Amino acid sequence: MENHSLIQRLIARPEFGPFVLLVVEIAVFWSFNHDFLSPQNISNTLAFTVELGLIALAMTLLMTSGEFDLSVGSLFGFSPVLMWTLFNSGLTSLEVGFVAALLVAALIGLVNGWFVTQLKIPSFLVTLGMLLVVRGTALFVTDGFPQRTWSAEGSWLANILVGDFFIGPFRIYMSLFWFIAAAIALGYVLTQSRTGNWIQAAGGNPSAARARGVNVSGVKIGLFVLSSVMASLAGVISSLRTSAANPNSGTGYELEVIAMVVIGGTALTGGRGTIIGTVLGILILRVMRNGIVLIGVPGLAYNIFIGAIILGMMALHSWLERRHQAGT
Repeated sequence: MENHSLIQRLIARPEFGPFVLLVVEIAVFWSFNHDFLSPQNISNTLAFTVELGLIALAMTLLMTSGEFDLSVGSLFGFSPVLMWTLFNSGLTSLEVGFVAALLVAALIGLVNGWFVTQLKIPSFLVTLGMLLVVRGTALFVTDGFPQRTWSAEGSWLANILVGDFFIGPFRIYMSLFWFIAAAIALGYVLTQSRTGNWIQAAGGNPSAARARGVNVSGVKIGLFVLSSVMASLAGVISSLRTSAANPNSGTGYELEVIAMVVIGGTALTGGRGTIIGTVLGILILRVMRNGIVLIGVPGLAYNIFIGAIILGMMALHSWLERRHQAGT
């Protein structure tokens, strides 16, 4: 009876559906093409996975608080452009340019949070406007052309963020460790800390949270800042790894990141979030993008699969939630 109850609790968890989907996905792609699980392919998949993953981790906390940030994709492209523009113009060192990019991103997050919490404008509209402002600024500054980045070779900053080494046949980038550290830290904050309780309360029932003394506005502003900084960091990491700073980089990432978070089991309406689920959601979509190319499906069909997965996972989460509430 205890084993039966344990199985029921596991199935009821929001991470269960994404875990099963990921396992099935890997098995299907491997059955079509055994190179799918080759060391080279796994290494390539992980390299890009962690960059979008950093944004998704922060978005998980923000969505748990009941808000969205559509400006993260534009910040992903803008921050490296700002860093390299400062560096290539001789105004700063690469390291100072990096710090400046993070500070500007934090300021953008602060503005987003202020508009949402103080002017009571929906975060969807605020961050959509910020997306256009930030993307437009990146395009204006660069005239739409990528920035020169190759002079960063040997930089200690590049080595810390994206230095690579081999573990057997696997090529590992330092960015993977940054992602793991962020997942552990934010997972702890969300599930084991008082701040995590505030975040969930802010998204679940803000009025009740305020009545209990929670600074809902402060919590949300802090999460908007975190979201922007993480998007900035992810953009810089991608730029250093690929030796490119394109002002159009990150276009559409905001929706893909939200899809990762939702697929992982975080509630769209706020109040419930899961970092473990988000990690699974990140892997599901990145494995999907990689796998469909390997088995010969046109890459342009990727959005069809994303849409189908989102609809399927939402239906599954809804069904499991109803069963859980019914006690069956």
